[in-house]
Amino acid sequence: MATKKRSSRKSSGRKYGKAAGKRVESAMRRRKRGTLRSGKGGRGGKVKSREQAIAIGLSEARKKGAKVPAKKGGRRKKASRKRS
Repeated sequence: MATKKRSSRKSSGRKYGKAAGKRVESAMRRRKRGTLRSGKGGRGGKVKSREQAIAIGLSEARKKGAKVPAKKGGRRKKASRKRS
């Protein structure tokens, strides 16, 4: 008989908490109304893309302490060195 492979994720199941989902919903509504703005303190331009609205919602949830996975660290390019 074939044995089932279990995923390495814990049995708690949810990756994102309910509060995080509500924050994202709120950000999506604000985007539709045209009141969602990017940047620190909402000083940037209007958010038009869906992906950016989701990112802002998750960021707000993270700040409030909701269950949201940490951001993936961006890979930095090695600075190209000039050799003489």
